[in-house]
Amino acid sequence: MRQQNQPVAAEGYPFIALFAFITLVFALLGWAFLTVISLALTLFTVYFFRNPERHPPLDPDAVIAPADGKIVFVGAVQEERSLKTEAIKVSIFMSVFNVHVNRAPFSGKVIDLFYNKGEFFNAALDKASLSNEQAGILLETERGHRILFVQIAGLIARRIVSYPVIGEQLARGERYGLIRFGSRVDVYLPPETEVTVRLGERTVAGESVLGYLK
Repeated sequence: MRQQNQPVAAEGYPFIALFAFITLVFALLGWAFLTVISLALTLFTVYFFRNPERHPPLDPDAVIAPADGKIVFVGAVQEERSLKTEAIKVSIFMSVFNVHVNRAPFSGKVIDLFYNKGEFFNAALDKASLSNEQAGILLETERGHRILFVQIAGLIARRIVSYPVIGEQLARGERYGLIRFGSRVDVYLPPETEVTVRLGERTVAGESVLGYLK
């Protein structure tokens, strides 16, 4: 899996370069207003694709947030796509102002992947979990727990990036992908998980604890 340790995610380079080139053209033409607008877009694109370092908690049972954002759903559901059993779903909505690099919520082996084309509803709505374009990773931990985490495209997002392949080992807090531009990540945990977050809370990918595996 590719390494993503640079301060700006590599997926942002083409957009940054494009806006920077447009800014340069406007500046050379002497179009001050358009130069300022395109410069602002360039700087915002750099900000959007920022890729800060994060430090996971030391507790080995802690499940961490895969995304920065706001929790828009916490509760028991029936997950029939990969787990085919009851699970606790935690949904995190990312606005365009959040960091969009996603991180593995727990350490384990990737045992399944899926990608479904779909709609582009507002990712804050719960129907986005099944209707929107999405990519999922099924992870099996060392102790046999199975955790599913799903990247979901939103109203503006049109591109999901996911690096892992089946059989790959992920470390908790490791960068595994991102979504452009505004989206959601759903995490499905075993029913016995001790969930510690509530609706409306803010999360920090790679650091905020969603709960503890028993």
